[in-house]
Amino acid sequence: MADRDNVSLRVFSLNCWGIRYLSKHCPQRYAMIGDLLSREQHDVVLLQEVWCEKDFHSLKKKLATSHPHSHYFKSGVIGSGLAIFSRHRIHDTFLYRYSLNGYPYMAHHGDWFGGKAVGMAILKVGDITAHVYVTHLHAEYCREKDPYLPHRVVQVWELQQCIRYTSVGADVVILGGDLNMHPVDLGNRLLRTYTGLRDSYVETAKFDGCEDGMTLIADNPFINKKDIFPFENGIRIDYILFKGSSKVDIRCESMSTTKGSVPDHPFPYSDHEALSADLRLDRLSQAGDSGQSGEHDLNAGKLAELVDIVTEARTEVKVGLHCAERMRYTAARTGAMGLALLLLELAIAAVPWLALGAEQPFPRLSFYLLGVLCLAILLTTSLLYVLYTIELKALQGAEDQMRLAVGSLQERLRGFPLRPLTARCGAPEGRGPRTFGPEE
Repeated sequence: MADRDNVSLRVFSLNCWGIRYLSKHCPQRYAMIGDLLSREQHDVVLLQEVWCEKDFHSLKKKLATSHPHSHYFKSGVIGSGLAIFSRHRIHDTFLYRYSLNGYPYMAHHGDWFGGKAVGMAILKVGDITAHVYVTHLHAEYCREKDPYLPHRVVQVWELQQCIRYTSVGADVVILGGDLNMHPVDLGNRLLRTYTGLRDSYVETAKFDGCEDGMTLIADNPFINKKDIFPFENGIRIDYILFKGSSKVDIRCESMSTTKGSVPDHPFPYSDHEALSADLRLDRLSQAGDSGQSGEHDLNAGKLAELVDIVTEARTEVKVGLHCAERMRYTAARTGAMGLALLLLELAIAAVPWLALGAEQPFPRLSFYLLGVLCLAILLTTSLLYVLYTIELKALQGAEDQMRLAVGSLQERLRGFPLRPLTARCGAPEGRGPRTFGPEE
């Protein structure tokens, strides 16, 4: 039963597309975003792709009155791009950087340099403790053949772990950001099913915005139609997700998105549409089942669904494993060839020393250029070998965790709860709960 007291919480999320000197009309758009936030008076503002810290400080100065509390999450070479502004005091923050985030040699994509991560802030909304998360996952550059899918699946796996493990004791959990996933994509299903987070667009009683809640629309002048192919009108990849607890019930009363170009301005706030959700938080007079307490309340149907989803995620991670192993082998083989050529050149260089009076058989300039080429091949392939080894370790770690999770979920599904650790340790060899092999 809910108290008469309730709290309203307005949440805003936007991918600002703030790459200085590359993003179009960046200073003007940040000024427009600051005006919007000052005017609309959101309680919590979650921003992504604020790549330049100067832009964050500019917004912070402009929002000093409306949003006196803020935090910028620093990560990677150019920063995580994540920022939070709040009307409520921020008591603590935490940043978790994803173990996989693309490749440094794919410089034209740039995700690796951004240090993609999830940032958390703990807020006190009255006597309600809210854990607010903001994130930005690796982009999908090709829908038909996505080489980054295993990386994004691992990012989602780490994201749901971070939320589950750090939100213990929270009355309310809110996640906002650019997930770079469609609503029915594997990563989205894994995140929502495992954490119990609910989609504002699906849950809202009132919606005002783009058709089907799309946040990357064809009518946006900053959008290249190739970026949303084969979807003609647009796609929905930005979200505000939430869940309550046994102490606080939460629901989305209304939600809205921007719709392309801003009135009285020649261009929109960003290449993404902004999201705004009005959440209602109702205190429960006694601990009860609000239907939002997470994985411990999963019924048999949800458990079976989660087993299938995690198994599907394992399959995608294994595909990434095979690809990383192949690339590491190619790097090792190419490096071995470069080393062999370098040794051969050194042997040729030693000919004049061993045979007194003999002349160098090759022109000196060509000889030096070949040596530089061999060294460059050896150095590059060594770096690539290290890079792919790191990728392999991260993928293997995630796959191992998923294997254990599937075993645990299957055991719960069969109605056999896990035995205490001391009991398992004391069981004779070959006895006790059934374990799952690496390929099960």
